[in-house]
Amino acid sequence: MDYIDYYKILDITKSATEAEIKKAYRKAARKYHPDLNPNDKEAEKKFKEINEANEVLSNPENRKKYDKYGKDWKQADEFEKAGYDPNQQQYSKQQQSGNQDFSGFGGDFSGSDFSEFFNSMYGGGRSSRSQSKYRGQDFNAELQLDLASAYTTHKQSLTVNGKNIRITIPAGVENGQIIKIPGHGGPGANGGPSGDLFITFTIENNSDFKREGNNLYSDIDLDLYTALLGGEVLVNTFDGKVKVKVPAETQTGTKVKLKGKGFPVYKKENQFGDLFITYNVKTPTKLSQKEKELFEELAKLRNHE
Repeated sequence: MDYIDYYKILDITKSATEAEIKKAYRKAARKYHPDLNPNDKEAEKKFKEINEANEVLSNPENRKKYDKYGKDWKQADEFEKAGYDPNQQQYSKQQQSGNQDFSGFGGDFSGSDFSEFFNSMYGGGRSSRSQSKYRGQDFNAELQLDLASAYTTHKQSLTVNGKNIRITIPAGVENGQIIKIPGHGGPGANGGPSGDLFITFTIENNSDFKREGNNLYSDIDLDLYTALLGGEVLVNTFDGKVKVKVPAETQTGTKVKLKGKGFPVYKKENQFGDLFITYNVKTPTKLSQKEKELFEELAKLRNHE
């Protein structure tokens, strides 16, 4: 197995923080995602490498093993049990003087030589030891939805490492939320379990609503006459239009709460946040001569009070 520089794949340094790793992964995954590069084998290969790099570097324990053992990081626990020190590229004196005598191999291993030696000792056909089972790699993917799609529970198909899977997306999923799909990662080794698939959701809001958690916010224009005299307005919600009564003498900036007309609560059936509307009173323009005269009369009445 050739050494793969996961830091180079994500275009980051070895001192990168977890936040920088996440940002670099999302940027690279979006660029090479199969949905954006159909029938592009090179992009598909790059996407797999990006997911593999993120699977290792985003996990602090895996990253620590990778930094120490490189391409053999998955065997880190076995190496440490065997007393192997990659910095000195030799086994510890305790192990060398134990029941297993490694002196015949020179006590110095590097690159594929060590990998092959280790396999012969712990995984080769002539070894009396049984092969260790290893869990498959976790995969990471990003899925983009618009706000309207996130409002309802629905099914969606996506391609992960060349495989099509169909998942159910619960209503109320949030921007940046990560959902785990068990068993849809890489296959295990030697009969080990498959890894998991972690999907990060990016919710694009192209609606007239602002979302904060389960609550929605919207600005509503109110004509001057309805604001002064009162009346009704039709307000858009994700559940259709609703009539809202407007009290007389409503001022600009007045806020009204429509209970239960917000966003669905994730995995809580029939539970919703609230919709908060803010009135913006619009001053009429292009007044007719008659309207100007009437407003002048109103002004005189106000001034004489």
